Amino acid sequence: MFDLIKFLKEKGYKVTPQRIAVYDILSNTKEHPSVDTLYSKLQPEYPTMSLATVYKSLEVFKELGLVQELNVGEDKFRYDANVNQHPHIICTACGKVEDVGDEMVFDLAEQVERKTGYQLIHQQLYFFGLCPDCRVKQ
Repeated sequence: MFDLIKFLKEKGYKVTPQRIAVYDILSNTKEHPSVDTLYSKLQPEYPTMSLATVYKSLEVFKELGLVQELNVGEDKFRYDANVNQHPHIICTACGKVEDVGDEMVFDLAEQVERKTGYQLIHQQLYFFGLCPDCRVKQ
């Protein structure tokens, strides 16, 4: 199991209960929350925590490679503690963001490298559509 406290200390970052709580929520959800969503979930237990604290915690986690920031075409970013490169699918009706299996992406990345001669160092792949729940509503 990953020891966040030890990792933060080794990297010279301050360990705070709020910072641990932000990472705990992110690492235990598949929802890909926004800053506002994280803030709302943390408020009951940390009523004095500011929105700025959530932003700062996420910046630290991004710098350390512990979370990835997703730009899914909204006016805000979403966050994912699964930092392995993998695609996401976004419902254009309700905004739900889900992971997509990564085996397809590795095949695609190899094809892109072969065709272009580039050595890929990072990719983000998004699919957009209607989730099963929203399809039923139509």
